[in-house]
Amino acid sequence: MEGLKFINADMVVYVHPSKASKPLQAVNHQLSLSLFTFHEAYDGILLAYSFDIQHKTAKVLPGLIPYFGVNLKAKLMVFSPKPNMLIEGKVVKLRRESIHITVLGTCSAVITSEDIRKEFVYKYKEGDGLLESTKHKKHIIKPGSMLRFTVKSLDEELLHVTGSLTTPNTGCIRYLSKHSHSDRKLKGHSDNIDDNDLSTQHKKRRHA
Repeated sequence: MEGLKFINADMVVYVHPSKASKPLQAVNHQLSLSLFTFHEAYDGILLAYSFDIQHKTAKVLPGLIPYFGVNLKAKLMVFSPKPNMLIEGKVVKLRRESIHITVLGTCSAVITSEDIRKEFVYKYKEGDGLLESTKHKKHIIKPGSMLRFTVKSLDEELLHVTGSLTTPNTGCIRYLSKHSHSDRKLKGHSDNIDDNDLSTQHKKRRHA
């Protein structure tokens, strides 16, 4: 999925002196407070991390409470969705006017009716709303479907994505994976036919 990246970072984490006997736990606690929030420094949402403490000694900061700085080398997993990127999520609710999605368990996303291509028609079946393609009857989007869509914008404070289903490479991932495979087979078959036809025509011209 687009938008995921890994960052190697040199960091300093400031720890309360009462935690000096357990620096690993203290650092891990401090970093965990940064999870699932947007960080300008990394231009994205921190999803996961691992780290190594670089030195056994730490610099003590002056002040009433002498915090000490622990130097780390950290590997960060960051989600940074940008406009026109393709991302994926699970449909949690589908209404006539909108699709509601959760992405990586951290972001919410919505796709409104004006950003859904016209081939999809809303239907209500078995207590749930769904979208069915008028061009491909097996292409159905419903609650529980894994959806691929493009990013329009990200609200960094609310961690809310506005998305779109206007391009043909978006929709239900299960259908798209099968459909793309069929397209490749069909294209290869068409190419073979074209090559054979050209070869036959060339032979005909030679014998004429």
